[in-house]
Order: sequence, then structure tokens, then C-alpha cells
Amino acid sequence: MPPSADASRAANRPPGAATASPDKLVAGVRAGDRRALAKAITLVESTRADHQEAAQRLLERLLPETGRSIRIGVSGVPGVGKSTFIEAFGLYLIGRGKRVAVLAVDPSSALSGGSILGDKTRMPRLAAEAHAFIRPSPSAGSFGGVTRRTREAILVCEAAGYDALIVETVGVGQSEFAVASMVDFFLVLMLAGAGDELQGIKKGILELADALAINKADGDNVARATQAAAQYRAALNLFRHATPEWDPPVVTISALEGRGMDAVWTIVEEHHRRLATSGELLHKRREQQRAWFWTMIDDGLKARFLAREDVSRLLPAMESEVASARLTPTQAARRLLGLL
Repeated sequence: MPPSADASRAANRPPGAATASPDKLVAGVRAGDRRALAKAITLVESTRADHQEAAQRLLERLLPETGRSIRIGVSGVPGVGKSTFIEAFGLYLIGRGKRVAVLAVDPSSALSGGSILGDKTRMPRLAAEAHAFIRPSPSAGSFGGVTRRTREAILVCEAAGYDALIVETVGVGQSEFAVASMVDFFLVLMLAGAGDELQGIKKGILELADALAINKADGDNVARATQAAAQYRAALNLFRHATPEWDPPVVTISALEGRGMDAVWTIVEEHHRRLATSGELLHKRREQQRAWFWTMIDDGLKARFLAREDVSRLLPAMESEVASARLTPTQAARRLLGLL
């Protein structure tokens, strides 16, 4: 006997999504229940239309509880020790009485779409803490390696009462711009002793960074880390930064040994205090909300455009013409857009 439509829908439902009523999810999130928080984020991340409608109702209910956390973005080249740093930093903050949420974006395979989602195994001590919440999410091919729903996940975690929200990116590249558009403080981790410290460094990264931390400043690498920090300080003086009244500091740390976490937190707190006092923090978050609004419009327009029957009929032919160099991408795009 073929499965019923209800059974098919249940089989395709993301695990944990919409298994609790919205009222229970809202109450659970507000109470800081990590299980309810995980289910709420799963609902937010779901691409099903009915789940998305439920997610927006959930967010509307939670919105008054948001905006009270410090949002921190962490990025750096692969191998710089982002996970080790986040675990050490998170444990330090918990030791100071803070509740810490980590939204770690895992790169999805371009071929299979799969993702390892192994952040909890990379941060075992932090994952075991009652006052920590780690949410690995697949990037699912989204721009910059940041999940499409990371912003909503930030709001849900804030409503759950977490004091510090850490968004980890998949590495140096376009992800910096995506993360910087949703956090208050952007920290870039750097390595010393890996060749020319300044070669290949992107101007955009230096302009976005609110602080640089030279990691792995331990053992026989301390001198190289100190030298690298001096080089980066000199480089930072050459660029205009995102916040005119803030000069990004450079510190040396050892995430492996847990050293320098206090220095990083002092910088984050001072940055937050200064921006809040000047009104820049409120302005920054309002601009981020406005940019988010237009991103959602862009995404919605593209989705509706591609869903049109006349577009779906012509699209394969246009893709084939472009791929075989018989038509320029601009010409093909104009023909498709002309259907509007």
C-alpha cells in the first residue's frame, strides 16, 4: 500500500521541527530550555513553507526579548584554531557568570550538499557546559558560508537569555562581509610563523576587523607571534576602519593554553561600551536590520521569478546557450527578465 500524503510529509519533516506547539516553543525558549531552543532553531532553518510561516510567528513573539546580547563574529584562515579559541573563550566567559551561545557554520559539500556538523566534537568541554549552547548549521551553499537563517538563530538565542553570541565562519573569504553584517564585534584570528605575515592579507579584512588576535603564541612561537603583532599594528594604521572612533587593537593569545582570553574580553567590552555610549551601536544594528530586510526582498524576488512557469520553460535553453558561448550571460538574463 502506498504511503499516505501525511506519512510522506512526516518522513520529509526535519528532525525536531514543529514537533512542539508554538506556544510551548516560545515558553521553552524564554525559560532557557536548550531542547526548546534547538527545536526553535530547527524550525527557523527549515525551508518548508509551513515551517517558515510558523517560524516567523515564533520570531514575532520572541522579538521583544532580543537585542540584549553582545554579538561576536570570529573568523580566520583554516588551521588558525577557531574552534580551540571559541572553546577557551566560551569557558572563560562562563567562568565569569555568562551564558554563551555558539552558532558555528559548517561548509556544505558542493557535490552532495552534505555537512559534517562536527562542532560539538571540536568543542567537547564547552559542549558539556550547562551554560553553553552550540549549534552547528550547514552553510547549504549560502553566500559567504553563513547560513541563510543565522540572523534568525541569533534572535532566538538572545530571547533564550544568552549573554554572548559567537558566530564562527568557515574561513577567510567572502564570509567576513556576511558575518560583519550581523554582529557587533568582529574578531579575526591570525597565525604567526607561517611565512610572510602580511603577504596576501586582504584590505577588506583589515577594514572589517574590530580586533586581531595572533593565536598559537606559545612554546617557541612566542617571539614570532610578537613580531607578527607588531607588523599587523603597522598595517592597520594604513586603513580606514568600519568604526571611526575605534582603533582595532592587536593581541597575542594561546587558545591551547587558555591565555589571553581576558584581554580579548576586555577589548570586546570596551568596544561595546564605547559604541553604546556614542549611539553607534544602535545605529549599526538598525543598518544591519535594514540590510537584512533588502536581502530578504532580493531572495524572495529571485525565488518567485524562478517559480514562474514561463521562466522555468525558457531557463534550460538560456543556460545551454550561455554554457556553449552562443549567447552572453547578459543577453540571456535580459531575455528571461523580459518575461516580466
